Amino acid sequence: MMSTWQRIQNILEKCLGEGIFKVWIKPLKAEIDGSKLTLTARNDFMASWVREKLFNAIREAAFEVLGEPPIIEIKVAKTKKHKVPFLSDLSEHDEREMALPILPKIEGKGIFRYSFQDFVVGPCNELAFLAARTFCQSCISSDQLFLCSSPGLGKTHLVQSMGLELLKKSNKSRVKVAYLTAEEFASQLVLAIKARQVEQFKARFREQIDILLIEDIHFFQNKEKLQDEFLCTIKSLTTQGKKVVFSSMFLPKELNGVDSQLVSRLCQGFMAVINKPDMGTILRIIDHKSKKMQVSIPKDVGEYIASRVQSDIRQLESCINNLVLKAKLLKERINLELARDVLKHYALEKETVIDLEYILKNVARIYDLPIEALLSKSRKKNYVWARNTAYYLARKYTDLSLEEIGRRFNRRHSTVLKGIAKVEQELNRQTPLGRQIEKTLERITSI
Repeated sequence: MMSTWQRIQNILEKCLGEGIFKVWIKPLKAEIDGSKLTLTARNDFMASWVREKLFNAIREAAFEVLGEPPIIEIKVAKTKKHKVPFLSDLSEHDEREMALPILPKIEGKGIFRYSFQDFVVGPCNELAFLAARTFCQSCISSDQLFLCSSPGLGKTHLVQSMGLELLKKSNKSRVKVAYLTAEEFASQLVLAIKARQVEQFKARFREQIDILLIEDIHFFQNKEKLQDEFLCTIKSLTTQGKKVVFSSMFLPKELNGVDSQLVSRLCQGFMAVINKPDMGTILRIIDHKSKKMQVSIPKDVGEYIASRVQSDIRQLESCINNLVLKAKLLKERINLELARDVLKHYALEKETVIDLEYILKNVARIYDLPIEALLSKSRKKNYVWARNTAYYLARKYTDLSLEEIGRRFNRRHSTVLKGIAKVEQELNRQTPLGRQIEKTLERITSI
């Protein structure tokens, strides 16, 4: 009889594809205790990749098998660390299986899960969508695009869609795409330095790829040596007429501790911002998702979900997935009662407006601090993390600029940016601190 983990693996293999499954899912060791799924990776690099790229897929597969929202922990084995192979050590076949960071030509499989056909366009993202589609046309001379938005609004969807489209339209028999985050670029460079393969690293990223798609550019803040290497990489690629795509939570001018030459280079191509979706766009996303899953979501249920999940499309899609799965498991029709039961597990918008005053009041309450402490000059650790949490919420739920948030806290905008980046980093890595912050955010936004 198949174990619970084997059933989850079967679902993941189907949705992720054989290559990704073999490299990233199959080596994981799993322990299941009730609704808690603990996955153990061989090394930090693998654990970080799984958390950042496959966490949602694992959560949805586990929910389908377990029948309830799972608690997922991804940790590293407490044994001697395995050597993470540097790409120059891999054969062409191994490189195809690894799918990181160099990809051979693919046909809608592999690491790119999203396409333009699945992207719902509205006033909030129309410019970014058009820029991304146009960028993929050979008649356009631009070789660089910068996408900016708060978390969960579609940056990754558009970046992956561009990767897939460029691969399909390429007239080369073997076009190579590097798709990775800024942190992964840094990790590859560190591995190359340790293995004394820096020249191979430079050759791979500057000469052997045709397209570079790199997310979370803000990771390079205050990392001078990394910035130097990255700047040289961009210059080399664009000089050769190769395409480069960046994404970030912040515009280049908002970045702190970044060399002016790199900022200038990041601004060289077209820049597009994705804003928070309006109600009409959210309802179209729900309709699109339900049709894709071949289910019917009643109008009152769709409107209820749209009223409660407005600031994070990724979370919106997860809500819909879990609602549909729960209805199928219970063999019930989708209705308001079922929707309310599913959505109670998410951090949702309230009918009250989440403005800066609301954020200050509730962050202070959760952290058990007076509001004055958040606005003070104190550098106590708990004060700093409370402020960073408030910065993150203000950026996500309000339309205030970094400068305006900074003025309210008597801080420079660079301090606000740095604090937001730290929170995002802990959340993405799913560290103990990150999970604690996540629970705090859920409590604040569910009050």
